[in-house]
Amino acid sequence: AGARRQVTAEQLRARGNALFQAGDHGAALAAYTEALSLSDAAPERAVLHRNRAACYLKLEDYTKAEADATKAIEADGRDVKALFRRSQALQQLGRLDQAVSDLQRCVSLEPRNKAFQEALRALGSSMHEKMKTMSCTDSKVEQMFQILLDLDEKDADKKQKAAQNLIVLAREEAGAEKIFQSDGVRLLMQLLDTAKADLMLAALRTLVGLCSGHRSRTMAILAELGAPRLSAVLGVEHEQVSLAACNLLHVMFDSLKEGLQKDFRGKEDAVVLDSSRDLKLLIKHLLELLVLEGASAHGRDNALNLLIKVVPRKSPKETNNSMSLWVIDQGLKKILEVGSTVCGTLGSLPVTENTRMSTSVLLSKLYEDLKCDAERENFHHLCEDYVRSWFEGHELPGKLRAIQTVSCLLQGPSDAGNRVLELEGIMDCVLSLCASVCEAHQLVAVEALIHAADKAKRASFITANGVSLLKEIYKHSERDSIRIRALVGLCKLGSAGGTDFSMKQFAEGSTMKLAKQCRKWLCNEAIDASTRRWAVEGLAYLTFDADVKEEFVEDKAAMQAMFHLAKSEDRSVLYAVASTLVNCTNSYDHEEPDPQMLELAKYAKQHIPEQHPKDKPEFVKRRVRKLLMAGVVSALACMVKSENPALTNSCRELISRVFLALVEEVEDRGGVVAQGGGKALIPLSLEGTEVGQTKAAQALAKITITSNPEMAFPGERIYEVVRPLVSLLHLQRTGLENFEGLMALTNLAGISERLRQKILKERAVPMIEGYMFEEHELIRLAATECMCNMAMSKEVQELFLAEGSDRLKLMVLYSGEEDEKLRRAASGTLAMLTALYPPICKRIPQVTVHWLEILQALLLSPSIELQHRGAVVVMNMMAAAREVAEQLIASEMLEILSVLAKDKDKP
Repeated sequence: AGARRQVTAEQLRARGNALFQAGDHGAALAAYTEALSLSDAAPERAVLHRNRAACYLKLEDYTKAEADATKAIEADGRDVKALFRRSQALQQLGRLDQAVSDLQRCVSLEPRNKAFQEALRALGSSMHEKMKTMSCTDSKVEQMFQILLDLDEKDADKKQKAAQNLIVLAREEAGAEKIFQSDGVRLLMQLLDTAKADLMLAALRTLVGLCSGHRSRTMAILAELGAPRLSAVLGVEHEQVSLAACNLLHVMFDSLKEGLQKDFRGKEDAVVLDSSRDLKLLIKHLLELLVLEGASAHGRDNALNLLIKVVPRKSPKETNNSMSLWVIDQGLKKILEVGSTVCGTLGSLPVTENTRMSTSVLLSKLYEDLKCDAERENFHHLCEDYVRSWFEGHELPGKLRAIQTVSCLLQGPSDAGNRVLELEGIMDCVLSLCASVCEAHQLVAVEALIHAADKAKRASFITANGVSLLKEIYKHSERDSIRIRALVGLCKLGSAGGTDFSMKQFAEGSTMKLAKQCRKWLCNEAIDASTRRWAVEGLAYLTFDADVKEEFVEDKAAMQAMFHLAKSEDRSVLYAVASTLVNCTNSYDHEEPDPQMLELAKYAKQHIPEQHPKDKPEFVKRRVRKLLMAGVVSALACMVKSENPALTNSCRELISRVFLALVEEVEDRGGVVAQGGGKALIPLSLEGTEVGQTKAAQALAKITITSNPEMAFPGERIYEVVRPLVSLLHLQRTGLENFEGLMALTNLAGISERLRQKILKERAVPMIEGYMFEEHELIRLAATECMCNMAMSKEVQELFLAEGSDRLKLMVLYSGEEDEKLRRAASGTLAMLTALYPPICKRIPQVTVHWLEILQALLLSPSIELQHRGAVVVMNMMAAAREVAEQLIASEMLEILSVLAKDKDKP
């Protein structure tokens, strides 16, 4: 038994050696590891450890390479191969001194070995360089701080350069550690305290480098700078400084959160500090900044954005929502304080046009993060108490703040908004304030009414009371700002029928009048942007009507005014712009009514939804063309770039829907890519709602199918397209999405080995194979063509010889199918496989008894392409193995080849 076991370990080692020689390091590693489990003899084990070290070096796992080499050296201290391998691993791990001593040992054991001498020389010089840069870095750091902190230094360029060098240095781990060790944090604090914008920016950007991905440094920096100082910098008037502070805080949150998620092992264990206390401290100061009167408006926005990013769970898979519960407990009132701000009233907090929207998004995220009814009930009670505290006992200003809070909640967690709307007296107060003579008061009330009209729960009550009131305001108000909002309220209430042409609530023609008025306001630059935004809100509802869509795309000035708003600072307009575009391009989901139900409905004289004649495909196509000519793509690309809470997942989905409609026609795709559409689609396809991601991925597929992918997605961008395309192969996607995904991947797989590797890494091959069995012939063909291009990769070629696999059999049988395109793809794959991977030639006769007649049929086909493929396969098989060649020559193959060889028409 011992002898038999010995043989097995030796065989495994020999197999490992062969695999290593062939370049398959992962498989070689597996063979050596299995051999180790069977071997008891110490010398044998030492060799296996040494061999494994070589595999790990190739696989770039240097820690394991060092460990295995060390085991070999422990068995035999004179093993130069193991010593050399360990020195290579140590060098990559940055432990140069230890690497040198291993190499010196190699040279003393084999003084004549040129490779060892050369390696030692190279390592010596790189150590010398490192020492030089280290001492040079020391003096550099001091010098940079000296220049920056020298108040008499007047040379602005010199200061600028020193600041830039410091920031660059902090991005490298060695440089960051150097700054940190050289008392850098205290000096950076001095820069922050100068209150000079350029110096503050340099300090903040350097701190980003120090904190990035380094938890213990982040905790030390936070302890030294203190959360109050950081939040004070966030609240400064200077916009860039505030944004840089926001960026630093985000990096700090990420580094501290890493500490909560990773369970640190090894050396750090002894000093693991609990970072949740630090996280809470930072968040507490952000919440206080929200209500700090001295804080700037954009500082407040940045604080809201940070809270949106760092407080709620990233995915429902995380079970712990304690941070959201803590924020609701400590800070919900402070957040509502911002949401209830009425601009222009005495003592109101400074806010921007984006603040309300950001507050609503934050409230929404917190509410969505709650897990049970008790947690939600607590949220409702806190909101109700807050609204009551303003509504009761305060005069008119208090009532306005209460109503503003209701608006903010209706735009965010609408369940909570509906609850407070039902509090006694609130709705009556809204209706009576709608008629107020004071513009500011009327604005607050009308907006609340509009947001309430959105939520179906209240809509019937509002339709009864609100429509007549809003019509009054619209007809008789002197102020455009009020009329425009009243109009939006009417649009919301009037569009309850959605796209159903026969369910119009307004008298015939009045929809058109309202839309015309909206377009007029939209183009009137004398009106302020925040009011013109409401004109887009109105169009978002009115464009359910196809006549309105047609007039809108004819009005180039209105389209461009809307795109201009979409690119402006005020991001709260994004959703309305995206909704209008979805309506104009008809890219919403169409529900096909069930024919039987229609008959029944007619019989029962019930309402039947109808489609507007101008929503037919030829009209939609023309509208898309007009939007493209007006510059819709650059507006959408600009909307996607916005790092803003207003770009919610549902807003992303709308933008993806529009993009998919824009690339429907092949001739429009080049223009969409040229204006930045390809670049914008990648982030849309990687995050958002599932529907949104799929629509964006499908648009990417359409572009990849018909344009040169390397031009459409230049440089590294082409690799980012692979994952979205692979997502189209999932089983829950539609047949069309599967088909387009396969076609696009076929194009990419034909470009380069690096792209094929990326497709393999995304685990697409099993899915592609699955679709080769699909009943639908176009999908089956697309999968086979995709596999043909993937077969240029060695890993894929080896799959065709895997034990128990029918892959090769399927390709041979498909080469004999009736569908000529399928035959072309399958026989093309065989031609490539037999050329690139000769062992396949021997296997072909074993997979099916029909192999000969299939090859003969290819050679006798009327299609010259099939004949050519067949001839290549036969030639490769003849060259591969004697027994295969004998089988071929014994058949009629020789005669067929003789005839074809004489054919003058087919060189």
